[in-house]
Amino acid sequence: MSVGYVLINVEPGSESSVHQVAADLECVTDANLLFGDYDLIVKVEGDNMGDIARSVVGSIRSIPGVVNTKTLACAEI
Repeated sequence: MSVGYVLINVEPGSESSVHQVAADLECVTDANLLFGDYDLIVKVEGDNMGDIARSVVGSIRSIPGVVNTKTLACAEI
């Protein structure tokens, strides 16, 4: 199992709607609104990093209102 965290910037005023859609995605196991440089953080899980990358590109970035994402991959030691 691979884990990543995705920091998300959204269009002003769309924080709640993006949070709701992201939280309902099958690949997302946790989603929280933030204050600061990013608007949301979501925890994404998959079988491998390829699954996580596909989830970010295909599902998270396609949510209406998402402007930018930054994915942090957890180390598998």
